[in-house]
Amino acid sequence: MRGGDVSLDGQVVVQKDTFRYLGSVLQKDCDIDEDVMHRISAGWLKWRQASGILCDKKVPQKLKDKFYRTAIRPAMLYGAECWPTKRRHVQQLSVAEIQMLRWFCGHTRRDRVRNEVIRDRVGVAPIEEKLTQHRLRWFGHVQRRPPEAPVRNRVLERVDNVKMGRCRPKLTWDESVKRDLKDWNISKEIDLDRSAWRLAINVPEP
Repeated sequence: MRGGDVSLDGQVVVQKDTFRYLGSVLQKDCDIDEDVMHRISAGWLKWRQASGILCDKKVPQKLKDKFYRTAIRPAMLYGAECWPTKRRHVQQLSVAEIQMLRWFCGHTRRDRVRNEVIRDRVGVAPIEEKLTQHRLRWFGHVQRRPPEAPVRNRVLERVDNVKMGRCRPKLTWDESVKRDLKDWNISKEIDLDRSAWRLAINVPEP
């Protein structure tokens, strides 16, 4: 290794600003912009693969709704439990979702049908709420692990004690969780009770 370059079997590994690992995109600047856009693209890919069914008026609406909840939305939220989301990330996910839901119902923005009406008709909870649910579910899982568990040490204690570096985003995952708990008025004390925690963070479909 010379001058910061990494060699493998005599071949220099090119340095990149982004790297894909297990379906997620990691950025050199520690942000999640690329990962969010990658997940939105993954959702649209699932949409295009099934567009013949989703856009067919003969297919029952309930079947389309179920496909979205079980195939498209999970693709968009893969790895989202670890995201320290900013407002723009949530907005990008919401815009993509409502475009898909409008197509389910055969509406465009020119029809002037409100997003709330579309969402109630389809029976799908807002993706931003599902994103928060994913993050809090993971938080509860980590909290219930024993103190010596590696995942607890890396996710919680490390976040609390590490100093902010130049490449670290202003909003951390830990701060996102604290914001979620405050916005949803959930007490951190109940996370050890799995049943109570699941009930507190559950987001039902309309």
